[in-house]
Amino acid sequence: MDKHWNNFCTMSIVHFMAFPQTMGGEGPIVETVSKIAEDPFFGAVEIGWIKDPKVRAATRAVLEAAHIQVGYGAQSALLLRKLNLNSLDGAERQAAVDQLKMCIDEGAEVGARRVAFLSGRDPGDADRSQALEALVKSVKEACAYGGDKGVALTCEVFDRAVDKKALIGPSDYAAEFAQMVRRDYPDFGLMYDLSHLPLLFEKAEPALTLLKDYLVHIHIGNGVTDPNLPGYGDLHPRFGWPGGSNDVPELVDFLRALFKIGYLAEGEARPWVGFEIKPQAVGETPELVIAGTKRVWQEAWTRV
Repeated sequence: MDKHWNNFCTMSIVHFMAFPQTMGGEGPIVETVSKIAEDPFFGAVEIGWIKDPKVRAATRAVLEAAHIQVGYGAQSALLLRKLNLNSLDGAERQAAVDQLKMCIDEGAEVGARRVAFLSGRDPGDADRSQALEALVKSVKEACAYGGDKGVALTCEVFDRAVDKKALIGPSDYAAEFAQMVRRDYPDFGLMYDLSHLPLLFEKAEPALTLLKDYLVHIHIGNGVTDPNLPGYGDLHPRFGWPGGSNDVPELVDFLRALFKIGYLAEGEARPWVGFEIKPQAVGETPELVIAGTKRVWQEAWTRV
């Protein structure tokens, strides 16, 4: 591609994955968000759970000073607290909805216009249809709550059989779910992650074609499908990780599919494409894996 990616998308990065010491809502959040905000490569940053309201206020001040957009990821809060938006137990389901609402509040507080989340675990064939009904109920309640605060919701598509074992889920099922929610909340959308592509045993163009009408966010990263190798599952190792499924060729294929379905198109919309990578080994720093991901992105972009 001979034109710069800024003509087609807004580059973002998942802060709490690149700096995993902040994932639990504590740690050097302001300092590490500042590192990203100081880097003009990124037009947006995706932050997560921040427990201290003073830290949230300080984070917002950093974001505003840097003139950088912000999104909010509720995935870490839901996962760390083992909450399930599609639980068939009413009290458990409501606890997850209440947490998502708290995340919507936090997202609005720092200036986010979208909050991303994931579904609960897939209960298996016998209870899957009931779980889907429960998830739709949960998400519509959260969408109504977010709408009053100017915040829309985004469901990230996860694996169903390898690591997170989420209800949402394979791309065809995710599209069905999104259609159900959008009947009442047309600003609802889906996120697809290159890291999850191999864990879902899917191919880029068919999967993205199924989702094209609902996609509002893209992540890029790596995954490992061999259970005998380090980094197995949904751990988001760097590109070039031994035994990883994705590197420059796979990202090229993914980008070509995003162009083909119209997600990447020259214009003012500039949808988000975010790095989601995490240091794995001793000696791997956030700065190193971010620099490596930039190099992979730049190389892939020249080949599209």
